[in-house]
Amino acid sequence: MPSPSPPHDGPPTSHRGHPQATYRLQVHGDFGFDDAAEVVSYLHSLGISHAYLSPILQAAPGSTHGYDVVDHSRLSEPAGGRAAFDRLSAALADHRMGAIADVVPNHVAVPTPARLNTALWSVLRDGPTSPYAEWFDVDWGAGNQPLLMAVLGQRIGKVLADGELSVDGDVLRYYDHEYPLRPGTETLPIAELVTEQWYRLAHWRVADEELNYRRFFDVDTLAAVRVENREVFEATHELLFELLHEGKLHGFRIDHPDGLADPRGYLRRLAERTGGAWVVVEKILEGDEDLPGDWPCAGTTGYDALLRVGGLFVDPAGAAPLAAFHSELTGEPADFAPVVEQAKREVVRHGQYAEVHRLVELLAKICQDDVRLRDHTRRAFHEVVVELLVNFDRYRAYVVPGEQPPHTAVQAMEHAVELARRNLDDEQQDTLELVRDLLLGREAGTASRIDEDARHELIVRFQQTCGPVMAKGVEDTAFYRWFRLSSLNEVGGDPAHFGVTPEEFHAFAGRLNQHWPRTMTTLSTHDTKRSEDVRARLAVLSEQPAAWTEAVRSWRAMSADYRDAGLDGSTEYLLWQTLFGTWDNGPLAEDRLQAYLQKAIREAKRHTSWTSPDTEYEESVAAFATGVLADQALLDSVRRFADAQAEYVRAATLGQKLVQLTMPGVPDVYQGTELVDLSLVDPDNRRPVDYAQRIARLARLDDGARPDGLADEKLLVTSRALRHRRQEADAFAGSYKPLPTSSGHAVAFARGDAAVTIATRLPVTLHRLGGWGDSTVVLPDGDWQDVLTGRPVGSGAARIHELLAELPVALLARS
Repeated sequence: MPSPSPPHDGPPTSHRGHPQATYRLQVHGDFGFDDAAEVVSYLHSLGISHAYLSPILQAAPGSTHGYDVVDHSRLSEPAGGRAAFDRLSAALADHRMGAIADVVPNHVAVPTPARLNTALWSVLRDGPTSPYAEWFDVDWGAGNQPLLMAVLGQRIGKVLADGELSVDGDVLRYYDHEYPLRPGTETLPIAELVTEQWYRLAHWRVADEELNYRRFFDVDTLAAVRVENREVFEATHELLFELLHEGKLHGFRIDHPDGLADPRGYLRRLAERTGGAWVVVEKILEGDEDLPGDWPCAGTTGYDALLRVGGLFVDPAGAAPLAAFHSELTGEPADFAPVVEQAKREVVRHGQYAEVHRLVELLAKICQDDVRLRDHTRRAFHEVVVELLVNFDRYRAYVVPGEQPPHTAVQAMEHAVELARRNLDDEQQDTLELVRDLLLGREAGTASRIDEDARHELIVRFQQTCGPVMAKGVEDTAFYRWFRLSSLNEVGGDPAHFGVTPEEFHAFAGRLNQHWPRTMTTLSTHDTKRSEDVRARLAVLSEQPAAWTEAVRSWRAMSADYRDAGLDGSTEYLLWQTLFGTWDNGPLAEDRLQAYLQKAIREAKRHTSWTSPDTEYEESVAAFATGVLADQALLDSVRRFADAQAEYVRAATLGQKLVQLTMPGVPDVYQGTELVDLSLVDPDNRRPVDYAQRIARLARLDDGARPDGLADEKLLVTSRALRHRRQEADAFAGSYKPLPTSSGHAVAFARGDAAVTIATRLPVTLHRLGGWGDSTVVLPDGDWQDVLTGRPVGSGAARIHELLAELPVALLARS
């Protein structure tokens, strides 16, 4: 095996001001900045150039993710605060490494108690006169309506009757909740005191219908902030900019930019204040959507790459038979589209009702003030807005008030309009076209000088509502209802996009290399529904639908005694896919499986939900899972099936990893996934990482030991690929060239003149065909060596079976 890189060798890790490779670390109270500093040496040895940190600012008490910031002026105290962060920065600097921070510009926490958020506390006390009033997107109404705080366990009348509210000085208490009293109201009778505040305490179920502040999706405890306001932008980013200018941060990952009023404006301001630092955005691209070319950023956080890389290992031929079996077992339609439509309608009707109401009121105001537009009713507006939101097929269109909308935005809006038109009667067609024109900033009625501010607000607010409908309707509902092949139900993914050909992948990679060469690529994140290795295992099922169908039928027969009559077919089928996808010489631990199943069925919202849990149904699901995990004969059958897939799983696992690490872009490794990691959706994927084990394994490989199993092989692929990227930074920042192969089961490409990647795809079908035979790949001129095995290789047409004799992948470097 090649020897490891010395701790301080090679060129500076930041090539032309951007990372070579990042490693995501989830920072919180149980893994703080000092813990991160302890693994810096290991990350450097792995080939990482930058530690990529989850949000580092002070979050709500007990937060394990950091996206609920309460104080932008402090670094996370549970993680160690400024002193510990400085020690981490020093450790990174000692290894010529940098740090990337996750930034949350869209929202802040509404914590318990509220006093932990100084800005929010001020607004609750002083209302629109608070110096922080402009921080929040609140509809105070014409009569300064109070800010809705929907936290009560029962209606306010019952709360008052039961004496659950109390006054302590200038604070109003409700169990653990504390709220400031409006000055001068402290001595009022409790019922009168409650009505005189700048906030309205209400039953928690009131929120979806009457909430008057913008929030993150449907989460009441995350209130949106208006970073389009310059003062708010500066206040919420001041500490991050300070750390950047001190050289302790070197770039940012931007959370949910589509929630902002003006994503492009935000990114332009960020580029101006950071001097053009490396910035990637958590942008979900749908279908053939491209990242807006006028955004000053390096690219996305990599979900678009995840879809294409993973798709290489999915066989399109499996789509129809798996769809037929899925429908037979679950009763679900063969097409995913109606599942999405139904889920989005439910989200619009319930979780986004308040946002829809606000859009309708804006439309009513605009038209009431313009005599040429008055004859459109609120009911018509409501039905039109609902249809547009349901039929909008992406997170938003990028229309900037006062500017001509880009062609892509017009196309997206017109497509939604044509779909919406089918569900509206003749009387509503004119209203639909009016709303379309208003949302695109076109002249409608009298010249736009009438209610111009309202028209601009409508444009922005509609776009800010599209994202939550997509996220909650598709990712957090439909993805938990329809499981033809659950590995495709992924953030930024498309269950209907069944397989990616080498040609499609090469075209995508070529576009990245040309337009977004510094974008991030990824296979696992803190938001993915399943880890990359679970998805790789499930991908092999696409090549053998008949064998999978036979296996599931036998497992269903063996588990008949544990199946309650009410058990949903989709839930059961998800369990079988999850059992196989997480199989690691045995089943997933029961506590992890039960927690996952409960989350999945609550997200599906068919039999139970987070807000209205059905204990009886949940218990029937849990009992079925317990019965399956306790049935040794059934588990032995699963083991035999899983063991038969081992070589195919190996090819998919190593293949997708090598492709991701060597394709155009900056590869990210999610914590722990340098070994095989069979994690499910959060919080399962935020479990502690055993770094001691990883350090020991890497040391063994570096000492020349052969890999011991797939976990070692994945670590070998990861470390050698990342080290080679670091050593050949110019080549990996340069060209991307697909290499000719005589087999569709190989994907091969060259990066500059210093690296060639070859990976096996669709290994089951390849095995049925008798292996590689005389298949070849045409290598560039020169002498090459496989950095994974040390084997020398010539140029020209090389036999693939010789290149891949030891591993199903090869990474060639110039000798």
